[in-house]
Amino acid sequence: MARFKLTLEYDGSAYHGWQLLKGHSSIQGKIMDACREAFQTDKFELYGSGRTDAGVHALGQVAHLDVNTKLSPMQIRFKLNDNLPASIAIIDVEEVDAKFHARYDATARSYVYHIAKRKTAFGKKYAYWVKDYLNMEDMHHAAQQMVGLKDFRSFGDKDSETTSTKVEVKSVNVYKEGDSIVIHVVGSHFLWKMVRRMVGVLIEVGRGNITERKLQSFFDSYSNEPAKYTAPPSGLYLEHVYYNNEEIDYRPVSLLYIK
Repeated sequence: MARFKLTLEYDGSAYHGWQLLKGHSSIQGKIMDACREAFQTDKFELYGSGRTDAGVHALGQVAHLDVNTKLSPMQIRFKLNDNLPASIAIIDVEEVDAKFHARYDATARSYVYHIAKRKTAFGKKYAYWVKDYLNMEDMHHAAQQMVGLKDFRSFGDKDSETTSTKVEVKSVNVYKEGDSIVIHVVGSHFLWKMVRRMVGVLIEVGRGNITERKLQSFFDSYSNEPAKYTAPPSGLYLEHVYYNNEEIDYRPVSLLYIK
């Protein structure tokens, strides 16, 4: 039995998230179907670096695959892609040590969120169109309050896999890119719905509805208010998963190609 690290991208619009869920179409389920075709066996295991919600996309999701095969990594990549829908693509396959774990060995993760400042004919599934004026300077300044090791329980949701609500956010930056605003977030890990609620709160800051003092109160004590501002999944992309003290790139990937 060999272990392979898979790096993949996907358009999450038509899927109920990464995780296999009975009665729903998932990214993990589609890859498992492709594995059955490629290896002609049910004897394999597939683990992702983490879940993405329904409608969330990925530019660099990582999974590990345990399977008994004589195929080379390149052959595995080609065979899996041949059996996957156009909305899921395996970017890279490499054989790794049997101790490598896609989730537990990850040292950091980055996300980008795409806000459209104008109506776009192509981006409804890939961006969140905010019609109101957003003060980017206020958003970026408020974003720095989210950096550091903090208790993000006000920004998360109930999740059986989470034992602590403390998360180390390494950076949150707000950029203008053409007719878009891109929010780039890097952290050790993230709670369920946390990034979308961070974005939603920053949008309210940009609208002038939330002050820095109010934002700080979400960290001082639990509040369910951020849940009201949860940004839609369409604009969220899992950008990169970091391993082995890999140097973090704090510059967001360009999303101009989806405008």
